[in-house]
Amino acid sequence: MKTSKITKHDLERSVIAVPPLCRDAQLKVDATQNKLLIKHIESGGVSSLLYGGNANFYNISLAEYDETLNVLEAAAGAETWIIPSVGPFFGNAMDQAAILAKRKFPTAMLLPTMAVSSPKGVETAILKFVEKAGIPVVLYIKDDGYVNLQVVMNLVKAGVISWIKYAVVRPDTSADPLLRSIVDNVDPAIVVGGIGEQPTLVHWHGFGLRTFTSGCVCVAPRRSQELLSALHRGDFNTADSIRAGFEGLENLRNAHGPIPVLHSAVAHAGVAQTGPMLPLLSELSDALHHEIAAAAKSTLHWNAS
Repeated sequence: MKTSKITKHDLERSVIAVPPLCRDAQLKVDATQNKLLIKHIESGGVSSLLYGGNANFYNISLAEYDETLNVLEAAAGAETWIIPSVGPFFGNAMDQAAILAKRKFPTAMLLPTMAVSSPKGVETAILKFVEKAGIPVVLYIKDDGYVNLQVVMNLVKAGVISWIKYAVVRPDTSADPLLRSIVDNVDPAIVVGGIGEQPTLVHWHGFGLRTFTSGCVCVAPRRSQELLSALHRGDFNTADSIRAGFEGLENLRNAHGPIPVLHSAVAHAGVAQTGPMLPLLSELSDALHHEIAAAAKSTLHWNAS
């Protein structure tokens, strides 16, 4: 596992995969299947993996947190970053900070919650987490009102943010006043598109974002990395063509839930057995599984073609 400080250059070199976490029938984290998934992602040239919502770190128990980190660290290649998540609640995050303080992960992402938070409270929580864990945080902005521009600027100025995952969904991606205010006031090189392949060209041209997170990269890592490479060399027609290839699976995720659909797709594609969904999430219907299986297998075949 790569443990060096995350730089802007390193952010831009790879799509940031956001994989599911494979579990066995007893809901125990499965070392063998997680390694299969990580190696598949790495085989496409992807070297940054973020374990967040798709991995259901929202519902992970503190008792299994340290061992889960062991599994992921052991499976990763020498040049692969593994970025775990903490929270979303302050007590969880501080308990996890004590574990991370003894380890070599270069950063961790604070999972967002709107239920019991305020912008200033998020700022305070991040400062306390960084003080205890000794590492900077990935700031995950998923909803309007979670943080405001002043909080973002304060945290960046304090040096406690490694990068920002921006994932507020808009009816029109190009009309995003919050993202505009952020990239106008902090270095856009630390802002990462957090909604997969579909908005990448708009984020690239309109806001100066230079990489993105992806769930479907777990099925088609080579294609997702090719999209990023095409953007960097200015071949926007190729980038858009590759982007369109992800639409089938992404449309299913948008319609039926990005986390459970990806969890199912990785298994149906034959990449790795992801196992049952960890509560509070639940299984999808059999009919939907058939539809996901067809899309997942088609996407995997496209990746290999």
